[in-house]
Amino acid sequence: MEPRKKAKKSLILTLNQLPWLASAIDAFLLYLSSFALLVFLYDVGFKHQSTGVQIILHYAYHAFFLVVLLSLALRTTLLLKNEIRRPSLIFEGILLLLMSLAVVARFFLQNTVTSSHTLLWFFDSDYLVYCIIFYVFFVEVSKKTLLFYKSTINPAQLFVLSFVFLIGIGTALLLLPQSTYKGITFIDALFTATSAVCVTGLVTVDPATVFTPSGKVIVLMLIQVGGLGIMTFASFFGIFFQGSTYKSSLFMKDWLSEDNLGQITRTLFKIVAFTLTVEAIGAILLFWCLKELPPTVLPERVSFSIFHSVSAFCNAGFSTLTLNLYDPLVRYNYSLQMVLACLIVLGGLGFPVVFNFTRFLRYHVKRLMSTVVEKRSLDHKARILNINTLLVFITTLVLLVVGTVGFFMLEKENTLAEHSLTGKWVGAFFGAVTPRTAGFNTVNMAALGAPTILLYLLLMWIGASPASVGGGIKTTTFAIAVLNIINLAKGKDRVEVFRREIAQESVHKAFAVMLLSLLVIGVAVFLVTIFDPKLGLTAVAFECFSGFATAGLSVGITPILSTPSKAVLICTMFLGRVGTLTLLVGLFRKVKSLRYRYPKESIIIT
Repeated sequence: MEPRKKAKKSLILTLNQLPWLASAIDAFLLYLSSFALLVFLYDVGFKHQSTGVQIILHYAYHAFFLVVLLSLALRTTLLLKNEIRRPSLIFEGILLLLMSLAVVARFFLQNTVTSSHTLLWFFDSDYLVYCIIFYVFFVEVSKKTLLFYKSTINPAQLFVLSFVFLIGIGTALLLLPQSTYKGITFIDALFTATSAVCVTGLVTVDPATVFTPSGKVIVLMLIQVGGLGIMTFASFFGIFFQGSTYKSSLFMKDWLSEDNLGQITRTLFKIVAFTLTVEAIGAILLFWCLKELPPTVLPERVSFSIFHSVSAFCNAGFSTLTLNLYDPLVRYNYSLQMVLACLIVLGGLGFPVVFNFTRFLRYHVKRLMSTVVEKRSLDHKARILNINTLLVFITTLVLLVVGTVGFFMLEKENTLAEHSLTGKWVGAFFGAVTPRTAGFNTVNMAALGAPTILLYLLLMWIGASPASVGGGIKTTTFAIAVLNIINLAKGKDRVEVFRREIAQESVHKAFAVMLLSLLVIGVAVFLVTIFDPKLGLTAVAFECFSGFATAGLSVGITPILSTPSKAVLICTMFLGRVGTLTLLVGLFRKVKSLRYRYPKESIIIT
């Protein structure tokens, strides 16, 4: 018995002294799941003529299942013996349980005839293997994303490269034969992928008739990941399954707009949770708004509701209807339009604004409860709303009111003439919301009057708010520029608002963003008029403004653009989403400090 005890003890010590084995299994599962994902894409993306290929794929999936089961069991054992508590251990335990149930189900179903609609059948099908492939791949890739924070790439470069990577993946997926009914060209796939990732909404093909259900799911995923940013999702799951570090918190501080390093992880979780919650509520409300439509008219109401809820909150403007929301099925559905408008506004406010306003409401509810329940009043009133939130709310409100009244007055006898008085106001409100980077249209865009087009150009150029899913120069940029002009007119040498002084750095950035945006739009208009000289200047300018602001509205010339013009719009949409200033920051080395100052000298401006 003594030699056996020594051998057992020696084995335990060996396992405890090999923590690198768990890391090796991590790498092995990453490569294995990557290969399995490629096999899956080949399986679902291409049509197979021979049953031999399908049989090989079936056995390949089963082999992947068994290897993953053994690898996860070994890794979990090693981590537990070394007392390493990863956040992912709970979920890996659940996955092991489900895979064990699948093994039991496979043996059980060999001698039992079971309906194909039971839960037990699911464990015996390839669908469980598909879910495992995506789960393992996503978890392992998310863990590796934390390594980017140790690299020499600055946050601006990583932000830009993440969008380039996602656009490339989206283009490849849309080129798969099973993504479209008759296939599309490379430039159209690249244009659609860029438009989806940059949450623009401009399309050169009709998504309703060109893309299969698989293709629409790909577009929806690109919108969702592109709206929040691939690094937001990757960091969320990386921290969720691997844990956070000080280096990762420093790296994410800028693009999450969170100054408190201790709140980085919490803010990241709140962003993802808030997004998914609002989109789920929006999908339920949209489904309810469609209850009067017979199933024969719109058979896929669930998928319609989910797709448009995600597209609206992410300010993408993609629709599964050929005529967008101008389609007769939803053109007069005013409740549906109001739900979509609210989703667009929520997505365009910006996460810091939403969270700051939530703290404001929570503080005043507690204050009210203390006054009513405890019958004591609090003399001190804390300042909860910051300047950024106040500027965003006021600017958004002004733009919505001016846009609604202006659209109503300009279009009540034109594109809104077919609606009732209530419909006219709802259409006017929706018309004021959607140019601010959303891209949906409930009216005939080609019939808009010239004054309305000018109003749309202004609204698209301003766009949504910072740290949101929308584009444009942002509401705060426009507000700071207006405040700076007012203060200059008053003879002040600084920008002040709400008894606070705006930092000069913010003022400089605001005017840099405005100038760069006009330069990019001007160059885009110039190039498109060269490549497509037959198109009108107004239509080209509208298209370029819409592309840069990621608004997605079009007067109908997008599908007829030449290939060079499509390439110009692709670059314009990309620059509008990542930000021209962000791209320049990523290209140039940042000066750490200036230890000198030259003598000042005035320049004649006016």
